[in-house]
Amino acid sequence: MSDYLIKALAYEGQVRAYAINSTETVSEAQKRHYTWPTASAALGRAMTASVMLGATLKGEAKLTIKIEGGGPIGLILVDTNSKGEVRGYVTNPQTHFDLNEHGKLDVRRAVGTEGTLTVVKDLGLKEQFSGQVPIVSGELGEDFTYYLVSSEQTPSSVGVGVLVNPDNSILAAGGFLIQLMPGTTEETIAKIEKRLQEIPPISKMIEKGLAPEDILAEIVGSENLKILEKMPVSFVCPCSRERIESAIISLGKEEIEAMIEEDGKAEAQCHFCNETYKFSKDELIELKSQSM
Repeated sequence: MSDYLIKALAYEGQVRAYAINSTETVSEAQKRHYTWPTASAALGRAMTASVMLGATLKGEAKLTIKIEGGGPIGLILVDTNSKGEVRGYVTNPQTHFDLNEHGKLDVRRAVGTEGTLTVVKDLGLKEQFSGQVPIVSGELGEDFTYYLVSSEQTPSSVGVGVLVNPDNSILAAGGFLIQLMPGTTEETIAKIEKRLQEIPPISKMIEKGLAPEDILAEIVGSENLKILEKMPVSFVCPCSRERIESAIISLGKEEIEAMIEEDGKAEAQCHFCNETYKFSKDELIELKSQSM
């Protein structure tokens, strides 16, 4: 089944809810970057949460998420938009540790807890919006929750999970985002808080095969749920040979000539998708002729 995200309302519009199956998307990232299990869990959680944040936006809006927790995994960088398209990478993809005291992948140890989570929104305006909060957990679900509450003043709960097979492939990935709208009654808040304490961990729900609709039904109750939209989710990187060519041309004749003289060729790699673009000496000469 292809990945998708559900947008919904609950309790007659008092609550905004999102849930996502991101298994194939995280699997694509794992294969492209050869991530080991703990790194896969960290990157997968970040990508899953980022897609849900992106889904709260409209039009051509874009998001860039930077997680710098000071841990051995290094920087986690994710790009996403309002259409369910996402790409991401970690500085040290071959990061892995023994399971933590709860028998889960030790994402906190990999990410670290001495740093920041930064969200940059490109809404198509002259200036971008940027919000930054300290890392409070390193498990990432709690960190995205803290960002939404602190930086966007929206009472929220974010749950994200990634399960990894013994051969390093992705078994399942997904998550939920619950947000309280202004005017939510104390009764509704109490019901949701109670359910969030009672439900199994998101990874357990994913392991059981619960679809996004089922995950939301577990939290708010199917009788209170109104599905608004179902949106496809996928790993998408807009890099291309043409873009790299344009970048090389923009370097100018002298810089390209230096590349020809020193190496007789050029190679560029996209951090986000790991695609490599190679240019021969003749191709560089052609690009030089197009340069100013």
